[in-house]
Amino acid sequence: MTDLGYLRLKPLYMERVWGGSCLKTHLHRELPTGSPIGESWEIVDREEAQSVIINGPLKGLALREALESYAEDLMGPDWNPASRFPVLVKWLDCRERLSLQVHPPASVAPELGGEPKTENWYVAAADPGASLIVGLKTGVVREQFLQALQKESLKDCVHSFTSLKGDSLLVESGRLHAIDAGNLILEIQQNSDTTFRVYDWGRLGLDGQPRQLHVEESLRCIDFHDFEPEPLRITNPPAPFEVLADCNEFRIIRHVFNEEGSCQVFPAGEDTRLVHVVEGTLEEVGTGEFLEKGDNVILPYTLGFEFVAEANTTILVTDRFLGKNSPGSKT
Repeated sequence: MTDLGYLRLKPLYMERVWGGSCLKTHLHRELPTGSPIGESWEIVDREEAQSVIINGPLKGLALREALESYAEDLMGPDWNPASRFPVLVKWLDCRERLSLQVHPPASVAPELGGEPKTENWYVAAADPGASLIVGLKTGVVREQFLQALQKESLKDCVHSFTSLKGDSLLVESGRLHAIDAGNLILEIQQNSDTTFRVYDWGRLGLDGQPRQLHVEESLRCIDFHDFEPEPLRITNPPAPFEVLADCNEFRIIRHVFNEEGSCQVFPAGEDTRLVHVVEGTLEEVGTGEFLEKGDNVILPYTLGFEFVAEANTTILVTDRFLGKNSPGSKT
């Protein structure tokens, strides 16, 4: 066993026509200038995009290189070193509304040349009046949806609700969705980058041209029995421990620490975990290193960790992505 410590990774900033500056103002990031930044890819292991480790003994290695060389330390004894890290983590800064879109279910993704993608949204900040568009209004059928699409009146078919800080929503493959303007979202998802746009609200891309739509593909993917889903809304006072999502692809738990000095222990040998700080600060016991709001780190399988929280700190913990149904399992 190698003492790798937790893995901190360099963000990859993505230009998006709907992006803004919230990553700078809310998370205090230094962003590239001259273009709207809509996404920060925090943890990614894909052929076209690689996280690079920026701390500890593995500093300078791409995540793929680390997984190939330290598979058992990072992912446990049953992990196939050739497999991709199964989770992709992003910050989404939605200054404007995103396209109305869908991700393909596993049953049709191969036929459409894509990958299934189940994701979870956690609202870290929301402007007054901001909303999310998820699923269909009760009773809408495929033919009605198609007619509304042709008439550009889809707002009459889709379900929307006001978004609030602390909201969490599981968006499974096949669920129609769009993030509206004014939301800062932490997106935790399957390692996939397949999105089919069914409608883009008449917007032009950064090149001044309409962005590509995928109407036929979308119609094959949309779950037309998915009516008016609602978010998991934070209580007042918030529960100190709450499961936000528990699906085949991952589990997400929210931990809320109201008092200074609250302790969180992650035992070794149980699971590989991701820790996401959405509010406040954690200090690692023994090293004195800090995790701040906006940080996303990997806790290796073979190591144990103990953190102390400042008052009013909220973290999410993602785990259970190494099971027999996960992409990298040998069993």
